[in-house]
Amino acid sequence: MSVASDKLTVEDLLSYPALQLTVRAGSRGLGRSVSWAHASELADPTPWLLGAEVIMTTGLAIPRNAAGQRAYLERLDDAGVSALALSAQLHMPPLHDAFFRAAEERGFPVLEVPLAVPFIAVSQEVAASVQEDARHRLGAQLQVFGSLRWLVAEDLDTPALLRRLERLSGYDVYLCTPQGRPLLPGVPVPDPGVLPASVDAPPTVPGGFVLPVPAPGGPAGFLVAYEREGAQPAGLAVVQHIATVAALRVAMVRTERETLRREGAETLAELLQEVLDPEAARRRLARHAIEGDTVLIVVRRTTDEALLRCLQDHPHLLLTRGEDRYVLGAPQLAAEIGGLPDVAAGMSRPFLPGAALRVAQREALWAVSKAVESGRPVIRYGDDSMGRWMPDDPAVLAALVEHVLGEVLRYDKAHDSQLLVSTRTWMERDRRTETAATALHIHPNTLGYRLRRFGELTGRDLASTGALAEVWLAIRAAGALGLTD
Repeated sequence: MSVASDKLTVEDLLSYPALQLTVRAGSRGLGRSVSWAHASELADPTPWLLGAEVIMTTGLAIPRNAAGQRAYLERLDDAGVSALALSAQLHMPPLHDAFFRAAEERGFPVLEVPLAVPFIAVSQEVAASVQEDARHRLGAQLQVFGSLRWLVAEDLDTPALLRRLERLSGYDVYLCTPQGRPLLPGVPVPDPGVLPASVDAPPTVPGGFVLPVPAPGGPAGFLVAYEREGAQPAGLAVVQHIATVAALRVAMVRTERETLRREGAETLAELLQEVLDPEAARRRLARHAIEGDTVLIVVRRTTDEALLRCLQDHPHLLLTRGEDRYVLGAPQLAAEIGGLPDVAAGMSRPFLPGAALRVAQREALWAVSKAVESGRPVIRYGDDSMGRWMPDDPAVLAALVEHVLGEVLRYDKAHDSQLLVSTRTWMERDRRTETAATALHIHPNTLGYRLRRFGELTGRDLASTGALAEVWLAIRAAGALGLTD
């Protein structure tokens, strides 16, 4: 519970002669501020409290056993209650030592009200004393409403807006998603332990409030507001208004992100089609904070939503083409994407923004096909020694494929056969016929026939080292051009 020098405190109430209050325990907490005094005979009034109240009871609410009495007191203290005022007689059960020990340990004042002093007298004294505080709270509410004008007229960024609201309200403000991640850029997140299990939970926490930030389809996150040391907190209503302002800001940020995402997809589509000149491409990418070394990543086995969540804190462009997601950004994106479940991604070699994407696209497509085959989440083109020596020019690669594999490709297409796949599988497994046949789910004799037929169509003897090297390079070139599965 915070202490403020310009607010009514428990100690102030003790100084009012008409109330005749005495301290039974917890005198260390007499500096706690008081916003209201209310009578309650509920075993747990905390869902209806806002904090800084003096709770008055005739004893009906207090349990008879020691453990129950201690739990009752701790419940009130955890909810931010300033003090507990007990009637001197009436229905008060015998109070156990455990009850008073808890009050002393927590510095939670336990007061006694004489039978001759009605509870309404305490409430009236508190109400009269907090009138100035009520005027302050009303003024703070009106100024928070004025913050909507700041959003438009002054174009404040989110951290600057929240700092102004903190000064107005007397609270330190934190924002987070329901999972505890940052909700708005530049705004600190609270300790996840304070987040409620349900949006319907009471808003009061020790020293402040926790409120949902409303959004279509359910809360966008939570706002946590703690009383600032030495400030004059403006109360729950002001914090609720701040949550509304935060909700508007979240909606604005989401709209801005969606607009940027659409523009980014259009830019990436134009880059892949090579209809942008290098200077225009660099300007477009700079708008998305993409500068320095850049890569193209082709991603499979995931969704747009998963990718957007994964990359939301990193500059990138995203374009969906069928089952492929094209991502343009810094090389570090590969590590983020690789953490997605069951993903397969292929990354090109780095290039500078504005460069043509023809080669990078070929590299990324080849790499993602290898990721699918190997079961690895990310394959980077050029990680293997062979890929490093492949020519970049697609025309050179296509000429090599046609020269060596042209007849086989046409035969496979005409007969729906798998000569090329069978030969590639055999070579990838170091020409072990039994192992390759098992991988292809065929008999070794069938694989032997396919290898002989491949040799006949290509005019190359696979027992020759020179012919084997030429065929292997041609198969790799076909994969780079996307001509093989």
